Amino acid sequence: MRRLTRGKALSLVRELDAFPKVSDSYVETSASGGTVSLIAFVAIALLAVLEFFVYRDTWMKYEYEVDKDFSSKLRINIDITVAMKCQHVGADILDLAETMITSSGLHYEPVIFELTPQQRLWQSALLLIQNRLREEHAAQEVLYKTLLKGRPTAPPPRSPLGACRIHGHVHVNKVAGNLHITVGKPIHHPQGHAHIAAFVSHNTYNFSHRIDHLSFGEEIPGVISPLDGTEKITFNNNQMFQYFITVVPTRLNTRKISADTHQFSVTERERLINHAAGSHGVSGVFVKYDTSSLMVTVSEQHMPLGQFLVRLCGIVGGVFSTTGMLHGLLGFCFDAICCRFKLGIYRPREESPDDAAHSSSACPVQTASCSKDRTLL
Repeated sequence: MRRLTRGKALSLVRELDAFPKVSDSYVETSASGGTVSLIAFVAIALLAVLEFFVYRDTWMKYEYEVDKDFSSKLRINIDITVAMKCQHVGADILDLAETMITSSGLHYEPVIFELTPQQRLWQSALLLIQNRLREEHAAQEVLYKTLLKGRPTAPPPRSPLGACRIHGHVHVNKVAGNLHITVGKPIHHPQGHAHIAAFVSHNTYNFSHRIDHLSFGEEIPGVISPLDGTEKITFNNNQMFQYFITVVPTRLNTRKISADTHQFSVTERERLINHAAGSHGVSGVFVKYDTSSLMVTVSEQHMPLGQFLVRLCGIVGGVFSTTGMLHGLLGFCFDAICCRFKLGIYRPREESPDDAAHSSSACPVQTASCSKDRTLL
C-alpha cells in the first residue's frame, strides 16, 4: 500500500514538471544557433558585471520634515581673514531679539593676507570643487559618501603679521542674526551695541577678506560649505560686503558618519559707501543669516540583496528570450528569401543520366507533383 501511494505521488510530481527533458537525438544544432548563444552569453556576463557595480554603489535619499527643535543653540564656525590689523577690527553677532552674543569664542590672530604658493594651490583646488558643486549638485553626494579624511577646509599654516585671522565658534539662538566684522572692538550697552572706531584712521580701512571656512552646526571633516575659499579684494576704504544666508538644519546618516549639521544657501552683495550719493552704511563684512523651518534628513541608501538577485534573473531571462526571438525571426526571413530566389537548400539539383533513368522508371508519366518533389530535393 505504501509503495502504491509513493508511486502515485511520484507520478503526480512528474506531471507537474515544468521543465520536461528532451533527448539529445531530437535536438538539432546549427552554427547560427551557436553564434547567437555565444553572443547571448557575452551580453549576460557584461550586464551582470555592470549590475554588480550598481549593486555596490549607493545613493543619497533626501527627506523633509518640520524642524521642531527650537530650544537648542546654533553653532557658527568662523575662519575669516581680513586685511587689517587685529587691533583695528572687531567681530560680534546681533540676533533678531537685539541680543548681542559675546565673541569670547572668537580668536584674533595676526597673519599675512597674501598667500604662499602652497596656500594658493590649496585655495585653487577648493575653488575648483566649489565650481563643480555649483554646476553639478550631484558632487555633494560624493562628498557625503566619502567624507574626506583630513579636513580639506583647513588651509596650510601662515606666517604672522599684516592681516587678522578671526576664527573660532560661537553658539547663538536659532533665530535670524547678523555677524559683523567692522572697524573697532565691539562694546555692549543697554540701548544696543557699538564699535569703538574713533582711534582708527580712515586710511587704514581695508576690508579685503578671505573666507577659509564658514559653517553652521557640528563640523564634519570633508564637507565643503558654499563660502569656503571665497576671496574678495577691494582698493576702496569704504566698501561693504554682505552675505545673505538661509540655513537649513540637516541630519546626515551615512555608512561613515551620523551627525546633525546645517546646509545653507548664500546670496552676495557688495557696494561702495558714499553718503553724498545716498549709499549709507558702515564699511565691513556682514553675514546675515536666517534659519529655515524645515529640516532635511540625508541618508545613504543601498540596493537590497533580493532586488539585486531579481534584476540578475531578469537579465538572464530577458537576454535569452530576446536572442531566441531574434534568432527565430532572422531564420524565418532567411528561409523566405532563399525559397523565393532558389538559394541554398532550395536551389534545384542538376540530374545525372542515372538519376534521369531512375526517374523515368519510377515515374514514366511526369506529373506536377513529381516535378515538385524533385525540385524540393
